[in-house]
Amino acid sequence: MNKTVNINLGGMFFHIDEDAYQKLNRYFEAVKRSLSNSTGKDEIMKDIEMRIAELLTEKNRGEKQVVGLKDVEEIITVMGQPEDYRIDDEAAAEQTYNYSSSTRRSKKLYRDKDNSMVGGVLAGFGHYLGIDPLWLRIIMVILLLGFGTGFLIYVILWILMPAATTTTEKLEMTGEPVTISNIEKKVREEFDTFSEKFKNVDYDKIGNQARNAGERIGSGLSDVLLKIFSIFGKVIGALLVVIASATLGSLIIGFITAGSFSMVNFPWQSYIDNFTDVPLWIVGMLILIAVGIPFFFLLILGLKLLITNMKSIGNPAKYTLLALWIISIGTLIALGLQQATEVAFDAKVVQKQKIDFNPKDTLKIKFAYNDYFAKDIYDREDFLFTQDSAKAMVIYSNNVTLRILKTDEKVPYIQIEKKAEGKSFAIARERAEKIDYNYKFKGNELIFDNYLLTDIKNKYRHQKVEIFLYLPEGTYFKPDMSVQNYDHTDNNFFDLWFDSDIYIYQMQSSQVKCLNCADENGFAEGEAWVDEEQIAREAEQEARLEVEQEMQRQNIQNGQNSSTTVTINDKGVQIKKEATQGPQGAKSKGLKMDKDGVIIKNN
Repeated sequence: MNKTVNINLGGMFFHIDEDAYQKLNRYFEAVKRSLSNSTGKDEIMKDIEMRIAELLTEKNRGEKQVVGLKDVEEIITVMGQPEDYRIDDEAAAEQTYNYSSSTRRSKKLYRDKDNSMVGGVLAGFGHYLGIDPLWLRIIMVILLLGFGTGFLIYVILWILMPAATTTTEKLEMTGEPVTISNIEKKVREEFDTFSEKFKNVDYDKIGNQARNAGERIGSGLSDVLLKIFSIFGKVIGALLVVIASATLGSLIIGFITAGSFSMVNFPWQSYIDNFTDVPLWIVGMLILIAVGIPFFFLLILGLKLLITNMKSIGNPAKYTLLALWIISIGTLIALGLQQATEVAFDAKVVQKQKIDFNPKDTLKIKFAYNDYFAKDIYDREDFLFTQDSAKAMVIYSNNVTLRILKTDEKVPYIQIEKKAEGKSFAIARERAEKIDYNYKFKGNELIFDNYLLTDIKNKYRHQKVEIFLYLPEGTYFKPDMSVQNYDHTDNNFFDLWFDSDIYIYQMQSSQVKCLNCADENGFAEGEAWVDEEQIAREAEQEARLEVEQEMQRQNIQNGQNSSTTVTINDKGVQIKKEATQGPQGAKSKGLKMDKDGVIIKNN
């Protein structure tokens, strides 16, 4: 019973008994000693290990799992004894050896990367077929140019064929026996070829050529990049100059005309006055400095990009402008904070007035516009600084809302709430009291203004008017189409139908009900579709029958023979009767009745 050892040989795992392992280990040691003076000893040993690993793999196929002493001896016979292949000089390398048939191997198909022009496919086929690769390359060019399939075939073979990278694979590619001597010979040839090329290299020349080429490429590339950046910089500089100059010019003109001398009233001048109590020229100066200084620096930057030798404005000027800019920004921020305090509080004033209105009538509601400020009821402005008909500056706004609510009182009433904001409750209330808003009640029609006015001195601080119309239960009302623009009533309580002023509503206990609004089928609530013409015809026939029956009854009572003609039209009911001489000598009579069948004339 022998012990077994697990070894890793050439990247492969084997089970080998102890005697075979010792013999194989002594063999490797002898090979190393024989290659002690050889060039590329490590590369040769690596190839020998890989070749022996391949032979062991072939012998272990099948059920056999352990490498024995006999297997190692057969492999040593194939590979050769180390002392038989000692190569100390070139003369020894020229020796020839006789190999048994077992050492001969068939060729394997590999890509020859050492003699390749592209991927080594055709050079590998040349070794495998034993012909010059040149003929194969000529055939491939013909296929490529003539049929167009050569490229696809070459790519497929390139993917499928492995490359001969190790010494063993290169010997297998050429069909040479993979022995110690051939492995060492192949490695020495590769090292000699590389050394010969390395010796024949003119390093000074190559270095000078590489340096000169690098300098030319770097110089040319830098010139191109500098040219591109120079052109790009010129374009950017021109844009900066144009934009900065236009902005600075606009700021200066605006400050001179509107800020300092106020020769022209610009539309935004009133808005600046509304923003702060600071004089307009100070605000204009702050805006000019805050916006103008950054654009001034952009102008300088653009000029420097356009003009190469332009001098700097100097550090004192830079620091002075920077300090002015910081001061202006800080002042504008302070003014902004002051403006924020102007709307810190809100207040309202309330006006309540009862409506002298007959509860049996229908209350009509509408909004009216002032044709001096607007040309249509649908013209709307949150707020606008303008002049009234007396040329006084006012703030005009359509911030008016209406809410219809229920009241338990017996008389309807209006509650007008005027609201405004201010930096204190007192100021906000005072500003709300100065809101000018009007409405009027004429007959059974309630007409509200759709706008509010206030003096421009009061400043715009979100002034608005909220109208609350309180109606008792059972009140009928009819909104005009203009109401839909200002109604803010909760839809769950009062759902106003848009685009119509024919609907009549009634205030009920929990909500407002529309009495004649059409549903999705076009019927009014609680109604069904009827044929009005059919109803009219049936009524006419019924009225004619009643009249004829009444006339016959009268004739019987008077003992007369007569013929009666009944006509029903939009003028009412007309009856014409012709009678013969009766017992009492009655003459012909003509009767005329109204729509209800009542006689209104007797001839």
